[in-house]
Amino acid sequence: MKKFAMAVLSVLALAGFATVALAQENSRGTATLTLNGKTLSVEYGRPALKGRTTDQLLGNLPVGSFWRLGSNASTTFKTGADLAFGDVAVPAGEYSLWMQRKGDTSWNLVFNKQHGQFGTDHDASQDFASVPLTNSTAAKPVETVTIKLAKAASGGTITIEWGTLEVAANFKAK
Repeated sequence: MKKFAMAVLSVLALAGFATVALAQENSRGTATLTLNGKTLSVEYGRPALKGRTTDQLLGNLPVGSFWRLGSNASTTFKTGADLAFGDVAVPAGEYSLWMQRKGDTSWNLVFNKQHGQFGTDHDASQDFASVPLTNSTAAKPVETVTIKLAKAASGGTITIEWGTLEVAANFKAK
């Protein structure tokens, strides 16, 4: 009877830990866009502010440091088309996306050859493209990280929103 009671307690403890772990897991989001018959997609973790501000969460990042652009696993960017972000070429393929702090309110979008790694495992030696992001203040604060891909007049736009932070970059399909 004592062994049975210990087994039941062990199962209940494991179930409790699993429930807490799952409750802490952030949801995942996906954005897709089709340009010239080719699909682009971004898959990312969606942390919530939970009463905090983006200044509290990102404001202390030193210049030059990287943010995983979401939570948990790294953000994955897939493109079936070669893209041009201004003068920066991004060939068709699969990458992880990062944001690098460049100043108080300026950020770059960084494309990294590795993908699928945990979001804190950034290997800068695998970075191959960096694109400046235009910064603006969101009209309405966004509780969870949101990444959008949208058609624009001559290509597309990637927009990242969180709290009052809103950054974006335009691109064209080659």
